[in-house]
This record gives sequence, C-alpha cells and structure tokens, in this order.
Amino acid sequence: MRAFIGGHEVVSDTDFVELALGTPIELWLGAEGESDMERAARLDAARDILADNPNLPDDVSRVASEAIEAFAPELFNVIPLTAPKAARRPRRNGVAA
Repeated sequence: MRAFIGGHEVVSDTDFVELALGTPIELWLGAEGESDMERAARLDAARDILADNPNLPDDVSRVASEAIEAFAPELFNVIPLTAPKAARRPRRNGVAA
C-alpha cells in the first residue's frame, strides 16, 4: 500500500513527517555537528516559520496523535487507576490492662 501527501509519495517515516509538516525535521531538531552559526540560522528560520504559522504546534500535535491512533491504537487504551483502599483497623474501646 502506498501513501501520498499532497501528491508526494511517502516512502519512509521521515517523509511522512516532513510532508505533513511542510518542513524538514532537522529544522526543528537540529543536525549532528552543526556549528553555532548554523544553529543560530536554523533557530531563526524556525522562529520565522512559527511567526507565519501560529497554528503549527497544534497541527503537529494533531498529526502526531492521528498517526499514533492509526498505527498504535493500544497506546490510547488507557485504564484508569483506582487508589487502593486503606485497611482499617478495628477500634478498641476500653482501658489497656
């Protein structure tokens, strides 16, 4: 089965994320061995993208949750935990001998 986003074929997980977001993952996570100047330029570009697209963080969260729900639904099968009931000691009325 092949998947397409906006007319582009998705061939890997990285492709899916990049096509869904419209930006390369390295823009947000950085690249190994980048210089301080490259890091500053990358962060500046990321700030510009966020300024132009204020809904991007919400869209990213939505895409991630939809992908998790589609490919790992057991992660959403949450069982509420109940607090254990404290054992009660019987009351003793009277005077100690």
